[in-house]
Amino acid sequence: MQKLANDTDRHIGKQIRERRIAIGMSQEKLGEALGLTFQQVQKYERGVNRIGAGRLQDIARILAVDVTYFFDGLPDRTGSKDPADHAFRIVTSTPQGVKLIKLFASVEDSNIQRSIVDLVEAALESKAAVKS
Repeated sequence: MQKLANDTDRHIGKQIRERRIAIGMSQEKLGEALGLTFQQVQKYERGVNRIGAGRLQDIARILAVDVTYFFDGLPDRTGSKDPADHAFRIVTSTPQGVKLIKLFASVEDSNIQRSIVDLVEAALESKAAVKS
């Protein structure tokens, strides 16, 4: 027995639609890449049909985003929409993020911790300036 779609399915569908439109891809093109009809893509985007984990991973690859992108803005199990909770989940979803947290936690000098934060902020500002 197939489970009915829920608010999470609708949220993920909305995220798929927004990303697809943002990169200028039609429902037909996404459907072709997935081996589906555009009608099936429409059902996914409206949240009418649920998307399996493997299919969601394929969609993420085609739309050039991490699979976590589809869950952005979705309340976690506790109902929290706290940006810090979201950022923590993103960082801890990669081996590099976990390593960074462990290394940062091992730094006992608060001045060095501040310098690390300043370095990351400067790198992001530099990257943003290059894009402008």
